[in-house]
Formats: sequence, C-alpha cells, structure tokens
Amino acid sequence: MLADIQTDDLTAVVRYALETTRATTACPFHCDVIVRIGDDAAESHAFERAKRIIRSDGTKWDKEALRIELGRQLGAAADGCCPKCDTTASCA
Repeated sequence: MLADIQTDDLTAVVRYALETTRATTACPFHCDVIVRIGDDAAESHAFERAKRIIRSDGTKWDKEALRIELGRQLGAAADGCCPKCDTTASCA
C-alpha cells in the first residue's frame, strides 16, 4: 500500500496513516466525506506511522508538520457519522 501514496506529499502521508490505522474512514455512500472514528489509540498510532514514512530524499517528516496536518485533517473530518447521510439513521 505504501507504494500507492506520494511519500513527498504531506497531506497524502497523513491521510494514508489515518486510514490504515482506522482513525478515519470514507463514508461508504459519499466518498468525498471523511469520518473521524474517535479512537484516540488509532489517532496516536497514525501519528507514529506517519513519523516512520520516509520521503523520496531519504529524510523523515518534521514532527511538528505532521502534528499540524494530522490536526487539520482530523478537524476537517465529520465526527462519528456522515453529515450527508440521513440524520435519522444510526451512525453506529
């Protein structure tokens, strides 16, 4: 899977880490909506995974840049369920 992402694109690296640790997921009905699962352990694991991704020049990402991007993506994600889905449906 790592071969499928651009390791020099910070946004893609963080998105990959969040998705593969199941900290976020795409709504199965609205692929443009990212849903935050709310699992603190998965989010911490995503940060650790992203820290270990090596860029094409052999360097690692700056931890502060990763924290900022992780926070941005988690903040932009819908909490728990997709807002485009029927609000009367269960988001469990």
